[in-house]
Amino acid sequence: QRQLVESGGNSVQAGESLTLSCKAQRMITSTFTAADMGWYRQAPGNQREVVATITSSGNTNYADSVKGRFTISKNVGRKTWYLQMTGLKPDDTGVYYCNVFSFGNDYWGQGTQVTVSS
Repeated sequence: QRQLVESGGNSVQAGESLTLSCKAQRMITSTFTAADMGWYRQAPGNQREVVATITSSGNTNYADSVKGRFTISKNVGRKTWYLQMTGLKPDDTGVYYCNVFSFGNDYWGQGTQVTVSS
């Protein structure tokens, strides 16, 4: 059984919105509470890059290319974090991976495809 389960990827037109979610289904709540988590993406032929991160205390950080369009958030009770994406552009196309780091353990989701057509 996977540590992280992602969902929400889809094919959309430019300007539309999507929300990705990632659930840490095997993580106990106290570990999740202490975790830093994020979203990364990898476009064909490119290296994986950070999109957004959120610390255990709720501080967020975004790649310049998504500032003002994407929002990362988390729900501790559900052990889930989200990436709300608005104003999607073709350059946002790629496989999106969620990541969580807690107490020296680093976990990745299986990836979910986001395709934005112009």
